Amino acid sequence: MPQFCAFLSTTNLHTALNIVKLSNTDICQQDGKIILEKINLTIGAGEFTYLIGKTGSGKTSLLKTIYAALPLINGHGEVAGFDLKDIKRQNVHLLRRKLGIVFQDFNLLSDRNVFENLLFVLRATGWTSQAEMDKRANDVLAEVGLQGKHLAMPFELSGGEQQRVVIARALLNQPVLLIADEPTGNLDPETSDDVLVLMRNLAKQHNTAVLCATHDYRILQNFPARIVRVQNGKLIDDEGVAIK
Repeated sequence: MPQFCAFLSTTNLHTALNIVKLSNTDICQQDGKIILEKINLTIGAGEFTYLIGKTGSGKTSLLKTIYAALPLINGHGEVAGFDLKDIKRQNVHLLRRKLGIVFQDFNLLSDRNVFENLLFVLRATGWTSQAEMDKRANDVLAEVGLQGKHLAMPFELSGGEQQRVVIARALLNQPVLLIADEPTGNLDPETSDDVLVLMRNLAKQHNTAVLCATHDYRILQNFPARIVRVQNGKLIDDEGVAIK
C-alpha cells in the first residue's frame, strides 16, 4: 500500500495545522477572468466550515481552486502542504490523495456494486494489496453505517444511502480535508440532517477539516458552525454574517 498522509498522534499539534491557507488570492475562471478578488481563508485541522453564497457567486470556482481543478494565478494558496501556484499538473493527483470530495450528484459507477465502487477508487489511487483494499473498504462502510450494503447496486439504494457511499468513498485515503459541494442538494430534509450529522461526527473523530458549500440555510441553523460567505466578488468570514 502506498504511503498516504497519516494523522499526527498529538491532537493539539494537529489542531494547530492549517489545512487550507489562501492569502490575497484571486479566484479565476479557466479563461483567466477574475471572479473573486483578494481572498483570505484559513481552515485548520478538524474545523467544520460552511461556504454560502448565491448561485453563480463563485463558490464552486473557489472549491475547484482548492482542489486544483482551476489554476491559482494571483496570490498565495496552500492546501494540505501543496503550493497551489507551483503544483505541476502531473502532481495534482498527489494533492487529491489527501482530499475527499463529495458532490451533489453521487457519480457512482452504475454497473458496479458498492464494494466494487470503493475498490475502483483504491486501485486508482495506488493501492495494490487485495487484502488491505478489502479491509479499508469494509472499514469505511462501517463508519458510514452501510456494513450490510456492500453487494448492493447503486440503483438499489436510497438517495441518502448513495450519499453515504459517496462519503465512504471520500474517506478511503484518510483525507485531511473533506470538500462537500451541495452534499444534501438532492436529499429530503430528514435525510439531509442524517448526512450532516454523519459528516460532522466523522470530521470530529478523525480531526478532518471540512469545507461544505450549501444553499440549505436550514441546516446552518440546525447544525451551526463557522460560516464564510461569497458576496460581490469577496469572501466574508463569519464575523458579521447573519443567516436570513
